[in-house]
Amino acid sequence: MAKEIYYDDVNVGDEMPSFTSDPLTRTHFVRYAGASGDFNPLHHDETFLKLFGMPSVISHGMLVMGITGRAITNWIPQKYLKSFKVRFAGMTMPADVNDMENTTARATVTVTGKVVNKAEENGDKVIECEIQTADANGEVKITGTFKAALPSK
Repeated sequence: MAKEIYYDDVNVGDEMPSFTSDPLTRTHFVRYAGASGDFNPLHHDETFLKLFGMPSVISHGMLVMGITGRAITNWIPQKYLKSFKVRFAGMTMPADVNDMENTTARATVTVTGKVVNKAEENGDKVIECEIQTADANGEVKITGTFKAALPSK
């Protein structure tokens, strides 16, 4: 859970604490499909994917976005979050794909971010951060921004 954070203690250029997920597996994808109701064959059907020359199933983009959101709320209490926007930039395959090199690294994602602006908006003291989620090989999965209205001391 995020500790209290104050507007006065955050500066433009500060980096948010990085967050690295556990390796994502097919089991994570199946659980997410059940929870979200998204049973697109891209996320679970190897036979379907082989028709398109893909080596494996891929993660739901929203699962990776959820991991990104978790990284944010590990740093900023959720009650302060005003907006969270992302652009999906790459596919994440499960850690157990055996026909790809370094698959565990590819299936582990790390979220990083940096404060790019501080301003007063409608009476709130707001920070804006750019964020990125990438695998251990540096392949970007998500880019985005978030804003948070923080309390003053």
